[in-house]
Amino acid sequence: MSLYVIQVTGGKENRVRDLINKLLSDVVDECFVPRREVLHKVEGQWVSVQELLFPGYLFISTTQIQQVFERLARVPAFTRLLGKSDEKIIPLSPDEVAWLTALLEPVSKVLEMSVGVIEGEKVMVTEGPLKGHEGLISKINRNKRVAYLDMHMFGRTKTIKVGLEIVRKSTGGQSES
Repeated sequence: MSLYVIQVTGGKENRVRDLINKLLSDVVDECFVPRREVLHKVEGQWVSVQELLFPGYLFISTTQIQQVFERLARVPAFTRLLGKSDEKIIPLSPDEVAWLTALLEPVSKVLEMSVGVIEGEKVMVTEGPLKGHEGLISKINRNKRVAYLDMHMFGRTKTIKVGLEIVRKSTGGQSES
């Protein structure tokens, strides 16, 4: 089973996913829209919301990619299969699939909120999917409760925003909450 990416019009991800699940269900094992859980401040309160992890993209798993490619034209929406070069259609690499598998919740396909602390210059994630993957974090915005991860996907390095709440920061013996 291989994982492939389909580009769609931004804002139409769920609609196109539903169309693919309906029209190509015999050749597509799974079609999903990865999401991330982040916190937004609404009327002074932090509220958990889900946002698209990769706006404009769907992910499909299939063993019949040639049939999927041929039948995507019948889907009444813009769809473009990524990884097509000459006569070959290239799936996501094992590293890309491992990254998605490690961080996304298996059923909902949501990258859930993580919680961590900063000790000196070091980020330590104490709970959530980023635990053990601190090396992926390139930047943190504590005010917005997000972290930015640099990852290789779609043949280039992409910066992905994910939810990370830093509950404590200590700098050389002093602690900031």
